Amino acid sequence: MPTLAQFVKTAAIEEGFSLAGIAPAAPLAELDYFPEWIAAGYHGEMSYLARTNDDGKLRRAALANVAGWARSVVVCACNYNSAAPFSSNGDPSCGWISRYALASDYHDLLLGRLRKLEARLIVHLEGAGHPAPRTWCYVDTGPVVERVLAQHSGIGWTGKNGCIIHQQLGSWLILGVILCSHAIAAELPAPDRCGSCTRCLDACPTQAFVAPRRLDASRCISYLTIEQHGAVAEELRPAMGRHLFGCDICQEICPWNRRAPVSADPELAARTELVNPPLESIASLDEEEFRKLFRHSPVKRAKLRGLLRNAAIAMGNSGDPKHLPRLRELARHEDAVIAEHARWAMANLERADAERIP
Repeated sequence: MPTLAQFVKTAAIEEGFSLAGIAPAAPLAELDYFPEWIAAGYHGEMSYLARTNDDGKLRRAALANVAGWARSVVVCACNYNSAAPFSSNGDPSCGWISRYALASDYHDLLLGRLRKLEARLIVHLEGAGHPAPRTWCYVDTGPVVERVLAQHSGIGWTGKNGCIIHQQLGSWLILGVILCSHAIAAELPAPDRCGSCTRCLDACPTQAFVAPRRLDASRCISYLTIEQHGAVAEELRPAMGRHLFGCDICQEICPWNRRAPVSADPELAARTELVNPPLESIASLDEEEFRKLFRHSPVKRAKLRGLLRNAAIAMGNSGDPKHLPRLRELARHEDAVIAEHARWAMANLERADAERIP
């Protein structure tokens, strides 16, 4: 007779997840840093991370601050790795979209699978004579720090870049959780296997890591291309390269991803039109074209104005003067932020062009 934990993990795999485990709902030492991290302003403009409960406690600092009724957490992961090239291997005249965003939006996909797993868990418990548990499902939207729960569920350890790493699947994992009022036996935390390696920290172009597993999100390229709504600091723009949405550099450099298998999940397959899209094409999108291209994509979170701003930076970093005509058009854009970044990019390209002249 399988244990409840074994039943849940087996059911999770049957519902399409790559990995599953059970984490305790107890206080976790890895979250002790969170108030200090918020106080340092490392969350940037992501004000939702600093939200508090009615008692004034940071919601994400402890599970008890938002769900004191929870007794266990089911953590599930999907492998989203694709056969697409790494950002360092692509055409410099093309933009870069983070690996997880090459597929359709994972939020709805994983939430649907979690709901099915949740229903099976409730039926199983009721069938065993237990009352129906209280449950909440989250995929990136809840006041929980999923990677810490994933580590304590045994799915993987937290790498120095803050990503969950599994020995076989690497770090190309997206997470979803089910908070549950019924106590389910938890796993042992996954052991740390990063050793002395610091490749992810050393490779960050913007030096966003203040320490291992401590990210200044306001300097992270993923944050800058997605969450930063206004102007990007000029000193950070050259380091952003051709990134349009997100950044995978700290994962691409990770030794544990050298042999990471490509996902066999058809619903997480990369859309070919989003792999290395031409910068000229992205920079020419209007609202209707943007909505059509990214209707079912996480990229829509950046909105058109953010994507055009990012495209201007990428063209400015390309060193290719062929982008100047489009940048001149963007420099006249009604959005002041887009126009300013286009002027910066033009100056970059004109300076690079002048340096090539003997």
